[in-house]
Amino acid sequence: MRLYRFLTAVDDASFCHKVTAALNKGWHLYGSPTYAYDAGQQTMRCGQAVVKDIEGQDYVAGETKLSDW
Repeated sequence: MRLYRFLTAVDDASFCHKVTAALNKGWHLYGSPTYAYDAGQQTMRCGQAVVKDIEGQDYVAGETKLSDW
């Protein structure tokens, strides 16, 4: 199965740490990062899609927990 996650965080070191942690768990960058203003929080936010291929497992909507991988 191929898993997809979209990681977001405030534009500070926490975003870089979140992406680095995912990469060290075997996730791969997918596409370019995004950058947008969050008017509600009055701050800039970053986003990055990541994917991971898992052999021998089937994806089950509502049951497959992305955080387990």
